[in-house]
Amino acid sequence: MTDFVSPTGCGGKCADRSEFALIMAFQPVVDIVAKRIYAYEALVRGPNGESAASVLAQVNDQNRYSFDQACRVKAIETAAALGLTRRLNINFLPNAVYHPEACLRVTLAAARKFNFPADLITFEFAESEHIIDRKHLSSIIQTYRGQGFLTALDDFGAGYAGLSLLADFQPDIIKIDRALVADIDQDKPRQAIIAGLMATAQALDLLVVAEGVERQEELAVLQSLGVSHFQGFLFARPAIGRLIPDDEIPWL
Repeated sequence: MTDFVSPTGCGGKCADRSEFALIMAFQPVVDIVAKRIYAYEALVRGPNGESAASVLAQVNDQNRYSFDQACRVKAIETAAALGLTRRLNINFLPNAVYHPEACLRVTLAAARKFNFPADLITFEFAESEHIIDRKHLSSIIQTYRGQGFLTALDDFGAGYAGLSLLADFQPDIIKIDRALVADIDQDKPRQAIIAGLMATAQALDLLVVAEGVERQEELAVLQSLGVSHFQGFLFARPAIGRLIPDDEIPWL
């Protein structure tokens, strides 16, 4: 890659992004009301399809920034090659972003290089990652929004902060973790929590996505609570080398 961020853009911890051999799988996020795929989340895999966990095990404080940048570039490159025209969800590591503007230079350069519309990109940050500096995260989100990107709070309900992160940052999208979705049809407390979250999301004008949906019974309860966007094995597993089309989704 030629568009390299200088050490001043990465806190002095830059490394060659080529050190990471990785590919991307894509999993649809579906809008069950419109019966249309809303977005595809890019999910990192090893060069031979190895799990995300095996790739993430190679990440440390010294290479976190270069890994974050390598994933962004590979996601955009692959999405463009596959002809993606829906939203592209890219995960980022807040603790790897030292200077938001500098980090975005690589993202924007990749979008230009591969002719991918930057305004289709949504950046997801995970609640499950411990946020070291909340003011810094706020700066990241503000910078990304200023460039026209959407932001999503991923793994909501599974991590460190929950509602306090939502109160501080108001992302555009909340993605409810499977920890709250699993067996929700048999769990009144989870139903009450999701009902409250939906009311909060409506008041704040946020889109809610339920992740990890695997059973029709879970889907039915989530729909009754007002959720319309879903991601999970019930609809499609992550695919490598292709984008699953609308007509392969079991709309149930």
